[in-house]
Amino acid sequence: MKSLILAGIAATLIAPAVAAQTVDDETGFNGIYIGAAGGYDVQGNDIGSRILFDRNLDGRFGDTVTTATGANAFGGPVGGFCNGSTRAATSPTNTTAPAGCRNDKDGWSYYARVGIDQQRGRLVVGAVGEFGKSEINDSVTAFSTTPASYVMTRSIEWESSIRGRIGYTPNDTTLFYGTFGPGYARIDRSFYTTNTANGFAEGGKRNQWGITGGGGVEQKLGRNFSVGLEYMFHQYQDDDYRVRAGNSGTTPATNPFLLGNTGGTDFRRSDDKFRWHSIRATAAFRF
Repeated sequence: MKSLILAGIAATLIAPAVAAQTVDDETGFNGIYIGAAGGYDVQGNDIGSRILFDRNLDGRFGDTVTTATGANAFGGPVGGFCNGSTRAATSPTNTTAPAGCRNDKDGWSYYARVGIDQQRGRLVVGAVGEFGKSEINDSVTAFSTTPASYVMTRSIEWESSIRGRIGYTPNDTTLFYGTFGPGYARIDRSFYTTNTANGFAEGGKRNQWGITGGGGVEQKLGRNFSVGLEYMFHQYQDDDYRVRAGNSGTTPATNPFLLGNTGGTDFRRSDDKFRWHSIRATAAFRF
C-alpha cells in the first residue's frame, strides 16, 4: 500500500509535464538522470532533552525514580540530565552530572540518486529517489546519585527517500528548485550504562517513516552533466525505543528501579523526533 502511495505521488508530479510541450534536451532539463549527493549534516542539540521513566510499568512515562529513603535518584548535586553523551563513557570517574557531556556528533553524508525531469517553458517538474547514509548521532544522558550514567544514542544506518521536485529555470541551464517527500530510514539505537547492579534489556528497534524536504540550485555543464548545491531537512518520529532496568539476579529489592515494580523500570527519551540539516553538493549525468 505504501509503495502504491509513493508511486502515485511521483505520477501526479510528473504526468502533467510529460503531456506538455518540452524544451530541447540540449538546452533544458528533460529526461532521466543518475547522480550523487554528498556533504555535511548538522543537528542542533535538543536543549532540555532527558530520559523519562515508567516506574510502575503502566505505559505512562514521567515518574520520579526514588531511593529507599525517598530521595530523587536523579537529583541533587551529582544527579541530572544532559542533551549529549558523557565525555568519556567508559571512565568510572565520569559518571556524575558535573563531569558534563559532549555535544551530539555532526558528520558527513553520501547518497546515490536517480530522477526524472520534464520542462515546460520556464517550469521544471520531476521526481527524485535517493539512498544513502549519514554519520550523525544524537545522545541523551541521565546521571543517578549512585553514581552512574545512562546514555541513549541514535544514529542513521541508512536512509531512502522519494521526493517531488519543482523548479524555475531562467535560461535553460540554471535551475532553482524546491523538493519534498517521504523518507524511510533505519535508525540504530544503542544504550550504555556504568550501572552494574541491574540487568538491562532493549526493545522497539525498527525502521521509521519520516519527511524530507529542501531546495537548491543546479547548473548544467554541457548537454549531459550538471552540478549543484542543495539544502535538505530530515525528520523522523522516534518514540518506540525502550530500555528496561530490571533484576540481574543479584539486585537487592531496595534498588530504586525495583521499588516501583519488581519487574523493573522502563526508560525512553523525552525528545521523540530525530531531525537534522544537510548542506551538500550534487552531481548528475543526464541521458
